[in-house]
Amino acid sequence: MNEIRPSRPNNLDAFWMPYSDNRYFKAHPRLLARAEGMHYWTADGQEILDGTAGLWCCNAGHGRREITEAIQKQAAVMDFAPTFQLGHPVAFEAAARVAEMTPEGMDRVFFVNSGSEAADTALKIALAYHRARGQAQRVRLVGRERGYHGVGFGGMSVGGIGPNRKQFGAQLPYVDHLPHTHLPAQNAFSKGQPPHGAHLAEALESLAALHGDTIAAVIVEPLAGSTGVLVPPVDYLQKLRAICDKHGILLIFDEVITGFGRLGTNFGAERLGVTPDIMTMAKGLTNAAVPMGAVATSGAVYDAIVNGAPAGIELFHGYTYSGHPLASAAAIATLELHRAEDLPGRARAIEPYFEQAAHSMRDVPGVIDVRNLGLVAGIELQPRAGAPTARAMEVFRWCFDHGVLTRVTGDIVALSPPLIVEKPQVDRLFGTLADAIRAVPA
Repeated sequence: MNEIRPSRPNNLDAFWMPYSDNRYFKAHPRLLARAEGMHYWTADGQEILDGTAGLWCCNAGHGRREITEAIQKQAAVMDFAPTFQLGHPVAFEAAARVAEMTPEGMDRVFFVNSGSEAADTALKIALAYHRARGQAQRVRLVGRERGYHGVGFGGMSVGGIGPNRKQFGAQLPYVDHLPHTHLPAQNAFSKGQPPHGAHLAEALESLAALHGDTIAAVIVEPLAGSTGVLVPPVDYLQKLRAICDKHGILLIFDEVITGFGRLGTNFGAERLGVTPDIMTMAKGLTNAAVPMGAVATSGAVYDAIVNGAPAGIELFHGYTYSGHPLASAAAIATLELHRAEDLPGRARAIEPYFEQAAHSMRDVPGVIDVRNLGLVAGIELQPRAGAPTARAMEVFRWCFDHGVLTRVTGDIVALSPPLIVEKPQVDRLFGTLADAIRAVPA
């Protein structure tokens, strides 16, 4: 066990915390000081069972020696090298490892530093693709209500979570949205993919009729996580794929959450039986040990942009840290862990037990829906009258204070533990959550 004990901060003022109630936190801080395996520990030494894989990202568990040593070794050899008109071997090896895992034919990999950057990169690649093919009129981008694609202006524009948009005024032009797929009246307490809602994909036909051949791409999450675990209805993604093919529209899957074993397969595309043209990823790519994201494309997309361009730079896009040596080393070590320990297979093996535990929450007072797929579950609570989101946040704090880390979005509690989770830990996750819901006032 790592026995390093970091000192406590002497003040909390300087750090402006992301996606946080800064005023509440700094009055009532909850600090994580170290992590190993399935657990965090607070600065006071309290053990916290991680029910969220950090933030959907530590799929192999915390403190994996293999990843740490790979980062240390690479830092000693070469801390940084640019990838603008130069290269280094580790980035090429990392890209090849990713390409081995992606769906067949999606074997061109562009490295970025986060899921937000991956989303914006995917959108720019889609626009560049159509322009390279002589269809520069294809400038429209289609997202989905309740979708989340990061916080860049591109991802925010195609995203569909109101609070992420309304504070910042103007978005990208030429953006439209499909309806979300959440149909609680028909699909409440569905196990796995809900049976109703495939027809919602047909909204893309209406947009194609309205906008003609100006739509460049549609971007959706195979499973929408940050908006509260919205599982795609049976045949919904298949219909979306068919409509995109019919109208020459690129299909982008945002696999930042669903990639690297979360749904029991390497990527959600494999689990759900639909291959996109472009795929974003991050989080589990390096087990979150070093920030890194990526965009994978089909050979056809890559060839149209790169081989169809005049001599010189083909895509005027990239980041200083694209393919960073330390991140690349972390990715290689992480993907080797996924292979050697068959982490997707571990997720598949425990999924039925996890599903049963999730749906046992149906009998807890105040639970109005349970949704699940792979090692993801969303437990929706009846909102407190006049105070939406307050009940779930109090549940989150109660769970933490009793040794379990959950995540809340709105009045939905989301659980997505590391893929190394075992049955007694599943029991504790849902048992503590049930106790919290009962303890917190309705």
